[in-house]
Amino acid sequence: MAPAWLYGTQHAGLAVGFFAVLAILVACLGLFGLSAYTIEQRIKEIGVRKVLGASVTNVVFLLNQEFTLLVGLGIAVGAPVAWFLMHRWLTEFPYRIAISAGLLMSCGGLALLMAWLTVSFQSIRAARMNPVRSLRYE
Repeated sequence: MAPAWLYGTQHAGLAVGFFAVLAILVACLGLFGLSAYTIEQRIKEIGVRKVLGASVTNVVFLLNQEFTLLVGLGIAVGAPVAWFLMHRWLTEFPYRIAISAGLLMSCGGLALLMAWLTVSFQSIRAARMNPVRSLRYE
């Protein structure tokens, strides 16, 4: 059984964990919608690239590149802020852990992986589409 001073912290941790998962799901849905909108805007460009010989891998890499830069920028801005806030919060505990750069890098890598998986679903679908369908009325 945990000490009495830790009891409230455990419940707060469960609540924070629940809302963190909820925030990640909402962020993935937003990224999914943004990628669908961006790909729809670039559908003719994708068709032209396919006609000129681009492979599915090339098109997927091209579409994922923009989102990788955005997520990378978010990680670069968010990691120092997260470290500062976590460091301040952890100073209130008598027994605390150190926040290492490896922990922040692994969280950033996980965020990048989730973004790639979210965007790649739309990118692969667009890259496999018949280019005649997007260029029919041009």
